[in-house]
Amino acid sequence: MKNVLWFLTYFIFGGCSTNDAMQETSVSNGDINTIVPCENGMAGIYPCSGYDLLATISLEVMSAEAANDIWGWTDAETGNEYAIMGLDNGTAFIDISNSVNPIYLGKLPTATTSSSWRDVKVYGDYVYIVAEANNHGIQVFDLKKLRDVDNASQTFSADGNYRGFGNAHNIVINELSGFAYPVGTDRDDQFNGGVHFLNLQNPLIPTLVGGWGLNGYTHDAQVVTYKGPDANFVGAELFVGANEDQVVVVDISNKETPITLSTLPYPNIGYTHQGWFTEDHRYFILGDELDEVRQGFKTRTLIFDMADLENPVLHHTYLGPTNAIDHNGYVLGDAFFLANYTAGVRVLDITDIEGRVVVEKAFFDTYPANNNTQFAGVWSVYPYFESGKIIISDINSGFFVIRKSN
Repeated sequence: MKNVLWFLTYFIFGGCSTNDAMQETSVSNGDINTIVPCENGMAGIYPCSGYDLLATISLEVMSAEAANDIWGWTDAETGNEYAIMGLDNGTAFIDISNSVNPIYLGKLPTATTSSSWRDVKVYGDYVYIVAEANNHGIQVFDLKKLRDVDNASQTFSADGNYRGFGNAHNIVINELSGFAYPVGTDRDDQFNGGVHFLNLQNPLIPTLVGGWGLNGYTHDAQVVTYKGPDANFVGAELFVGANEDQVVVVDISNKETPITLSTLPYPNIGYTHQGWFTEDHRYFILGDELDEVRQGFKTRTLIFDMADLENPVLHHTYLGPTNAIDHNGYVLGDAFFLANYTAGVRVLDITDIEGRVVVEKAFFDTYPANNNTQFAGVWSVYPYFESGKIIISDINSGFFVIRKSN
């Protein structure tokens, strides 16, 4: 979130396959080079429940001061898995195919200046990178080049640069439609800091085909091809934006005439930050980044029932066990993986979300110092590798790989 509070808090507090088994004691260019099981609530120095530590790579190895966003790519040709992690001064590429020996392949430097905010998303074999850096635009990088990296710690160059805007806070991609959606651009741009619609038919040269900003600045969003219970919109492309003080639901199927379906106010708004649909598109799980700071809540997660997209309702509110601030959260099956800053990654069981039963079933805390209400620790988490590996970006400590305990 772009505000003085973030800066003050950040600077005050600092901001298994057979092959895996054979390589458990191999040398890594990170800090951990052996599987550290979660035993008696700890994996080495890290509090945990249900997840083992596979590997880490420090910020020093990547020549960076801070980490931010993280995403993943699986090479369809080789099956290799890669982490793509945002840094203050660029974007890191890490081969995690060998679980305990991740290889830091190198970095794509920032397009202009360093920034604490960088966001990355993947479409096919390309990654799209935005940042809160003046005149940064979108860097496009062909991930297939990672197959041919012979020596680690390379400096990469972008394969494309979109300059239709300067800074952006985030980027969203709907792989089914082939569109990218940068959000959080300048508030006085043509879409009021809302969302730009970019066609990725030519992956290296995104094409602007429209945008939307009737409800103001969009901090983050999810875009889906809808398959939920509201029969009126099955097959429509929906934009669900976190717009600072409300959630907005917009039908963007026709890029020339987006239609606002609803707005979702809720009690005790701090800063409407980010959310994600359940896989059946029935519920939308939202995090508010400043309610813990301003209202004194324990980690608060809001769940909206989206059965009627034109009349969504607040279904349930979950309060976590700590006072840590929630950041990014993603759904995989019946689990919600929540990046919870100083409390690490918390894994919530949403099997009975319809019955308003949400419980924490596991966690891994990369920030063992405390669980205070401050902007330090885990920025984001990516849980979508078929191997079951979970990758984590920690603002202060860098890169982590964890996996569910046997």
